[in-house]
Amino acid sequence: MSWSRRGSCRTEHGTECEGGQEREHPGPPPTGFSLLPWLLMGMGAFSHLFQGKTPNPWIGGLGLLAFNSLYIYVVFRAFDQRARTARPTRLALLLLFLVTCGLAIGYGGTWLLFLPLFGLAAGASLRGPLLGRIGVGLGLFAGIVAGMREGWNGINIGYGTFLSTVVTAVILSLSDAVRELRAAREELARRAVEEERLRFSRDLHDLLGHTLSVIVVKSEAARRLAPRDMGAALTQITDIESVGRQALTEIREAVTGYREGGLGTELDRARSALTAAGIEPVVRRSGPPLTPGAEALLGWVVREAVTNAVRHSGARRCEITVTGTAERARLTVVDDGDGTSAGRSGGPDPVDSVDPMDRVGGTGLRGLTERLAAAGGSLRAGPSPRGGFTVTAEVPLDEGETVESDGARLGSSVG
Repeated sequence: MSWSRRGSCRTEHGTECEGGQEREHPGPPPTGFSLLPWLLMGMGAFSHLFQGKTPNPWIGGLGLLAFNSLYIYVVFRAFDQRARTARPTRLALLLLFLVTCGLAIGYGGTWLLFLPLFGLAAGASLRGPLLGRIGVGLGLFAGIVAGMREGWNGINIGYGTFLSTVVTAVILSLSDAVRELRAAREELARRAVEEERLRFSRDLHDLLGHTLSVIVVKSEAARRLAPRDMGAALTQITDIESVGRQALTEIREAVTGYREGGLGTELDRARSALTAAGIEPVVRRSGPPLTPGAEALLGWVVREAVTNAVRHSGARRCEITVTGTAERARLTVVDDGDGTSAGRSGGPDPVDSVDPMDRVGGTGLRGLTERLAAAGGSLRAGPSPRGGFTVTAEVPLDEGETVESDGARLGSSVG
């Protein structure tokens, strides 16, 4: 029986899954316990010692105790990177080598199996670019020592020592690499999710901020017009309905990740919003057609800049200019306001009364600055030398994606 919580689940086989897909559990990392069973290779030497077939049994017993103790110490520290390269570990490995040489040379026979055991400990501890040379050196040394005691049969001991050293090191290194790659993949996935959340939050802020501002402005205009011109008020109400329906469509598209803002559409909406707020819109557009990506980016800038002009500027005139070359496109939005959102309802709104300088650090412009910078563009916003507020955006154009812009270019001022 499986259970789920917050988008994750656990199946009856013990694997986790996310979004309906099972995610394999890597399990705990290997430890020194994985190399302890190999000590059973020394049971033959222990049996001979226990049966009294080994000369100088006290020396053999102490040597066996020393080998087992040093082997356990080394292999358990070999699975911690910091402990593996520490001086005590290297010193213990050297002592283990000397004990192994003494037992193998002094007794021979089954005691020679301690040479491949030492290879296991060395392979677990000495991982790196010198592994091949170390493995070959230990194999040759073990083969010479075993040959002195067993003749040609010592070749098997040398080969076994080489294999135990190299194979152990390779397997453990691959295990570490797989775990590091898995951790890196999970980190990349986590960052991708965070970036997507940030992108979506920016899109939602820009989308709803502009749309709600247009609805508020048109609602205020309808309220002012209703007592003296019901027809004009109904026109504003119709526009509110149209903006609301369009907002619903855009939100659905934004949620599914397929929203593509058109610059021509945004310019039309900007004229409508500025006119409803009592601001004269002037729109000029020239230059080559823009790519879809550039149009989308500049559309967001138009949306945010016009929203700020409507809410905060107190302007009487707002100029929007789009120019470009074959490599780059530029958008400039200039208003003549003083930052005192003049009373659309009869007096200044304390919430909307914002100094133009404060608009530079707003969430919308800050998010657009980051977005344009990621695309190789730039955004500058600040007070104009002759008064008012200026927003300038530049984006690069990709010639391979150039498409015709929507509608005819706007070459005249719109009052």
